[in-house]
Amino acid sequence: MKIATFNINGIKARAAALPDWLDEAKPDIVVLQEIKSVDEAFPRDLFDERGYNVETHGQKSFNGVAILSKHPLEDVSRGLPGDDTDEQARWIEATVMGKTMPLRICGLYLPNGNPAPGPKYDYKLAWMKRLEARARTLLAEETPFLMTGDYNIIPQDEDAAKPESWRDDALFRPDSRAAWRSLLNLGLTEAFRARTQGPGHYSFWDYQAGAWNRNNGIRIDHFLLCPRTADTLRDCQIDKDVRGREKPSDHVPVWVELDF
Repeated sequence: MKIATFNINGIKARAAALPDWLDEAKPDIVVLQEIKSVDEAFPRDLFDERGYNVETHGQKSFNGVAILSKHPLEDVSRGLPGDDTDEQARWIEATVMGKTMPLRICGLYLPNGNPAPGPKYDYKLAWMKRLEARARTLLAEETPFLMTGDYNIIPQDEDAAKPESWRDDALFRPDSRAAWRSLLNLGLTEAFRARTQGPGHYSFWDYQAGAWNRNNGIRIDHFLLCPRTADTLRDCQIDKDVRGREKPSDHVPVWVELDF
């Protein structure tokens, strides 16, 4: 089973590029972030005709997440538990059936948190506490799961071309990285680092200041796998070349292959 995450930075802007990548990469499941569309306006036909079931959690002009799946999507839920007042569309879950057992797919668009410190950073850290609580619940239920998406977290220095430029940014501040480590310490596996070590691997390049041409990137799109899912991990890769194509997102797809 090939599962990808892709922050597309606007479904309308990527209405040509995203289907082209799907036809080439042929993922079984794709978790999207920043669709920037209400549910009713999401162009489902583009994906229906490619055999994908579509579930969205949209929001006008901002945020928004979706799951595209060639497997039936069951028990779909929207919104990260823990705060009934949170109206931002940043979380979607669904279950797919593997060869022998179900897999819970959790798609997320974690808050950026800038400027930090400040209310937006407080929201980011509170959201990460809710994320950890959700992971604890899923672990207790013993259903295999993964959490994937744009985490807006640079885990280590090697995950940025110029880490010194990010020291005071919400993506790299000590409290952000501590919350990330707290997630990992639950026993979750960060799929990419389970397969690939060392610097120079990025999933985001800003549109400004020639970041792509200078390879001034950061790695902020991640897969976290529970122990049972991690046991099935075969590969995890970043489709870097997508960033150099026509009308690209500032992110690129990251995918895992699971023996599931």
